[in-house]
Amino acid sequence: MSDPVWLQARDMGGAASVPRDNGALVFEAPWEGRVLAMAVGLVQQLALDWDEFRLRLINAISDHPDRPYCESWTAALEALVLDHGVAGAGELAQRAKHIEP
Repeated sequence: MSDPVWLQARDMGGAASVPRDNGALVFEAPWEGRVLAMAVGLVQQLALDWDEFRLRLINAISDHPDRPYCESWTAALEALVLDHGVAGAGELAQRAKHIEP
């Protein structure tokens, strides 16, 4: 039996690894941790393998290597949402208007 999704997310290595300081997860702002939690929750809700998200994250990082890491997490989460029909591009754009500064 594989590890729960949150353990797989926590233990990712390489370019997709979660930021850490002395082993503890570290985020610069609360929204960054929320993106991780939403990705884990969506993967669980859709009963997907964690690689469904992890591969999108690796692609998001390689497509834009200079983008801040947590923004790549957001891009990977958006791709997962769109690819699995959880929401459409228009709905995502509309919701983003409410949270952008």
